[in-house]
Amino acid sequence: MSDTTGNQDQSFAPLRLKYLRFAENEAKGVSPLYQELAQAVANSDTILRFIASLPVPKQQPNLVFAAVRHLFGTPADAQQFAQIIARHQHAIRDLILVRTTQTNEPSRCAVLLPLLSQLPQPLALLEVGASAGLCLLPDRWGYDYGRVQIQPHNSKTQGAPTFPCTVNEATPLPKHVPEIVWRVGLDVNPINLTDPEEVAWLETLVWPGQEARAERLRAAIRVAQEEPPPIIKGDLLTDLQTLADSSPPDATLVVFHSAVLAYVAQEARHHFINTVMNLDAVWISNEAPGVLPSITAKLSQEPPQNKFVLAQNGEPVALTGPHGQSIEWL
Repeated sequence: MSDTTGNQDQSFAPLRLKYLRFAENEAKGVSPLYQELAQAVANSDTILRFIASLPVPKQQPNLVFAAVRHLFGTPADAQQFAQIIARHQHAIRDLILVRTTQTNEPSRCAVLLPLLSQLPQPLALLEVGASAGLCLLPDRWGYDYGRVQIQPHNSKTQGAPTFPCTVNEATPLPKHVPEIVWRVGLDVNPINLTDPEEVAWLETLVWPGQEARAERLRAAIRVAQEEPPPIIKGDLLTDLQTLADSSPPDATLVVFHSAVLAYVAQEARHHFINTVMNLDAVWISNEAPGVLPSITAKLSQEPPQNKFVLAQNGEPVALTGPHGQSIEWL
């Protein structure tokens, strides 16, 4: 679908590379349609020109693709996607400007659980970038690690999803979910689980071709709606200390985040790390390799770009699937 045969506008080179990397490192083998769309964008100066007109934080593939799907349904192929962009730029732009990629993937709890279960119980959870707070509820989900299955804390939880996660032999699998006595999320723009429009946006952020993942998300939302976790609207740089100070003193405070810091400026990341390391808390991070280079540098070899690095207090412990689908304990 190239409209620039042999004559690509070099001013779009960084954005072109972003979409090519997304196609190769994130969408390949996960969502064939998103891989096709990302490759098509990279080959189209017309679409790149539209995306380049957006603020830089709004140029990410997940957000652009989700906005198109939210407004006009999932395109059949790259050609239809290009037609939608051409006809509806204003509506797509307006939605992109007011939305963010708050992918709230509860299955990431499956890769957090081995760490959470090893900590002194009970736990107080504080999630940074909590979105709708589904990852604040690891005790309400079931887990299937192949050789170990774990049930939710309350066996009466109706319809709770079970998250499958492949593990290596070194992974220290828990026998049950952790004991959580306090939980709160922090987000600049929390998603309200009682608002049908916001829930619909959350579901749109699940990639096409991942129907089982989408169904588990819908099940998790239904469970969470019965007793939503508290999410505070605030900033991780200015409000983290206050929230941490409000946690119960007789519980292990865990400050955690997953696929969040990539959307935070580099200087702000350093500030956040300094803040969290000075808290009386356990810090758990689950981010893409390039997000926290000081952690990635401690690995014995360069990690694959399609994995996250799971770390405790700045020390890497595992490589994980970005959607919680796998753990490779180090």
